[in-house]
Amino acid sequence: MKTLITAATIVAFAAPVAAAEQVTASVEDFYATVVESTPYTKQVCQQVEVPIYGTVTRQGSGASGGDVLGGMILGAILGKGITDKDNGAAAGAVIGGVIAADKAKKPKTETVITGYKYERQCEDITEYRDVNKKVYDYSVITWTVDGITYQTAFTK
Repeated sequence: MKTLITAATIVAFAAPVAAAEQVTASVEDFYATVVESTPYTKQVCQQVEVPIYGTVTRQGSGASGGDVLGGMILGAILGKGITDKDNGAAAGAVIGGVIAADKAKKPKTETVITGYKYERQCEDITEYRDVNKKVYDYSVITWTVDGITYQTAFTK
C-alpha cells in the first residue's frame, strides 16, 4: 500500500512539471544486521574410572549372641504356639538357637568391587554459534521538484 501511495505522490508531483522541469529521483536501500544462532553438535569424551565386579565366597563367622537369642525367642514363640505347653516352648527355643547358629556358619557369596578400569565415555552436546546476517530493512526514495527535495520511506 505504501508503494502505491509513493508512486501516486511521485506521479502527482511529476505530471505538472514534466514539460517545464526535470525531476531527479533516487532509491536507497537500508539493511539491518541480525544475529542468528545456529545449533551444531559437538562430541565430548573423557576417561572415566569404572568399577569391576566379582563374586566372593566368605566363610560364615558364626552367630552373634543377638542372632542366637533372636532364634531362641522365635523358636520359643512357635513351640508354645504349636504345642500350647511350656515344654514345647523350651524345645522351640533350643531348636531356634541351633538353627540361628548353624545358618551363621554357612559360607556366603556376595558381589564386591574387585578393581577399577578406565573407560572412554563420549556424549553429544549441542552448542550454538552466532552468525551475523545482513538483511533488507527498508528503502527511502528521494526526489526533487522545483528545487524542493522530498523523501518517503517504504518497504519493498
